[in-house]
Amino acid sequence: MVKLHTQATRLIKQAIFWGLLFILVVNHSLGQRRLGNSSSNDQRVPRPASSEAGEFTFVRTVYRSPNSGWRYDSWATDFPDADDHFVGGIRDWTNTKLSLASRTRQLPIMNEQLFNYPLIYFVEPGFLELSEEEAARLREYIARGGFIFLDDFWGEYEWQNVQEQLKRVLPDLEIKDLPLDHPLFHCYLDIDEVLQVPGMGSWFYRGVTHEKGGVVPHYMGIEDKSGRLVVFIARNSDLGDAWEHIDDPRYPVKYGLAAYKLGINVIIYAMSH
Repeated sequence: MVKLHTQATRLIKQAIFWGLLFILVVNHSLGQRRLGNSSSNDQRVPRPASSEAGEFTFVRTVYRSPNSGWRYDSWATDFPDADDHFVGGIRDWTNTKLSLASRTRQLPIMNEQLFNYPLIYFVEPGFLELSEEEAARLREYIARGGFIFLDDFWGEYEWQNVQEQLKRVLPDLEIKDLPLDHPLFHCYLDIDEVLQVPGMGSWFYRGVTHEKGGVVPHYMGIEDKSGRLVVFIARNSDLGDAWEHIDDPRYPVKYGLAAYKLGINVIIYAMSH
């Protein structure tokens, strides 16, 4: 009886999700932009904190990159639209009971406020370069119960750097592919395939879902010694671009929906574990 109840609840959640997103698809096909009023003009500049608190705040991690020029601001890729659209999607489409802060945050690794948030998001970690102090801070963050979410890196070069940086944070733990029966993929919505979510540029200009030789997507993670998943890695995928362009008629809805489902599940898993 309990199992049947759980299945029924999951089906209801799925129906609500797809029903609400059907409305989005209609708006999408009409070319309407309804997900927020943020502008690309304030990219690369962290916004001040909002006084409106919530049970969950989406936190983008500010980090240094070894390259000069535009790559120095890799942390700001797709900011602020990706974050704002994603939070709006969680609030408006998913029927979760999470109380969400209306504004997202952007925090440097060494900011003491990092410990106030259960999940932090890294974009383009293929260009991440941690100091020893920053690696130690992230290790402490995880030890206190924090969860790290990595997204938008491609190919062998960036993958090698991600492995090196994570090894500095968690030297005794391994990165593994997560099986699709892992609880993360079923904690709120059911995810039954590893789908490569393309960047807008790759799809629109080249008609492909991959870039930089990163052809095969992976959903990966790191578990601590107690078996708790503490890091989730979307390798050879760009969830942030899908969040950002979910209401752009040029971007396939298929990939946008997959990115939202995965992102929502990561948050629910992190908040409940």
